[in-house]
Amino acid sequence: MTAATLAPKMPQWMVDHTNRYLASGGTDGHMYDVTPPNYGPMTVPSLLLTTVGRKSGERFIFPLFYGESGGSYIIVASKGGAPDHPGWYKNLLANPEVELQVGTRKLKAKARTATGGERAALWEIALKFWPPYADYQKKVPGREIPVVVLDPIA
Repeated sequence: MTAATLAPKMPQWMVDHTNRYLASGGTDGHMYDVTPPNYGPMTVPSLLLTTVGRKSGERFIFPLFYGESGGSYIIVASKGGAPDHPGWYKNLLANPEVELQVGTRKLKAKARTATGGERAALWEIALKFWPPYADYQKKVPGREIPVVVLDPIA
């Protein structure tokens, strides 16, 4: 299998964060300190998601904030409230088998988009680990921001 590379066109802060995470083996970067606009300082858990590019077939790494529920990891395809879904989400729709690094732990998972009542419950969890998701949803009232469940696989 080919080595994974950082996703193209990531903002510099994400590149720096991912490089620190990778260089430390996950001991530095798992908990990310940030002060988002209109909020106070926060410490947010982050993981590294590796997807297979739907067009290129290449493996790409994306740093994402996450929560947990029932032994699975929860991520949100917000793209900061952009009108379109992020590339990583489109990749996992095409190929839901992904790799994760959560701190120092590396594992494989199968991604699925939560719907209905499950999505509503997981959205509330997401708002706890990253409250700005509520602002992002207001920016795109015509797009329901996907909540993704990453179920670990053996």
